[in-house]
Amino acid sequence: MGLKGLSPMLQVDDMDHTIKYYESVLGFKCESRMNDDWARVERDDISIMFSGRFGQGKDQKPVMTGSIYIFTNPVDDLWKELKDKVDISYPIETFDYGMREFAITDCNGYLLQFGQGVE
Repeated sequence: MGLKGLSPMLQVDDMDHTIKYYESVLGFKCESRMNDDWARVERDDISIMFSGRFGQGKDQKPVMTGSIYIFTNPVDDLWKELKDKVDISYPIETFDYGMREFAITDCNGYLLQFGQGVE
C-alpha cells in the first residue's frame, strides 16, 4: 500500500467561468463534471479538482494561505505560453534554492506556481 497521487480540490463560486479559464487560458481539459458541484481538469500529468461552495462557509470567499506548485519542464516554454494571458504574481526567475519558477493568480484568486529544478 502506498500513496499514489495528489489532486488539490479548490472551492469556486463559478464553475463555468473556472473551467473556461483553465481550458482556454491554461491549456487544461475538463475530464469530468457533475453540474456545479464538482469538476476535474487535467493537463499532461496534472489534475486539479474544483467543488462548488458547500457547508457553513458557502457565503465566505474561498481562502487558501498556500499555493499550488506545479513542476514543469521546460519552465521557460510554459512562461512564454502564459505570460501575456495571465495575472502574473511574480515573473520567471532563478532562485538561490535551485528552482526556476514563476507564479500566477488564477481566476478565483488561487496562487499557482510553476517551476523547474536547476543545477
